Amino acid sequence: MKKMKRLLFFAAVLTGIILGSCNKTNINPNDPRAIIRIDIDPNSTFYQGLNAVGGWIYVANGDHGAYIGAGSRGVIIYRESQNVFKAYDRLPPNNPDKCCTGNQCTQLIVGKYYPFVKDTCSGNSYQLLDGSLFQGTGKYPLIEYHAAYDGNLLHVFN
Repeated sequence: MKKMKRLLFFAAVLTGIILGSCNKTNINPNDPRAIIRIDIDPNSTFYQGLNAVGGWIYVANGDHGAYIGAGSRGVIIYRESQNVFKAYDRLPPNNPDKCCTGNQCTQLIVGKYYPFVKDTCSGNSYQLLDGSLFQGTGKYPLIEYHAAYDGNLLHVFN
């Protein structure tokens, strides 16, 4: 009976720790909540940037059947390993409208900053591997979408 009480106490403490660590208040209010549906063959020559591990591409609305909702500024897709991909919104997660002038809003770029993603307006840099803030100010990581690879097609969605 004493062992059972200890076990129940331990289970209750562990449950409390797990539930207490779920910080629901850290939801990014800048998430565009755009509908994302992208299906591509990452091994095709058309998506040559994704043909090798470490490669990346940008996908915009209408690119070969990609549906990206109006709130998004496009998607960055990164090939982490042979079968694992990451997909991030190009909308900066911290102060996304800081540099807006007319219809020109800042987007996140990779380019010469690889293996980082940079917001050229704020100067914030994020790690491409996990989306975390690497350098700069802000409290949110990159906005990430689900990326599921079935061996033929890569499905990016939310």
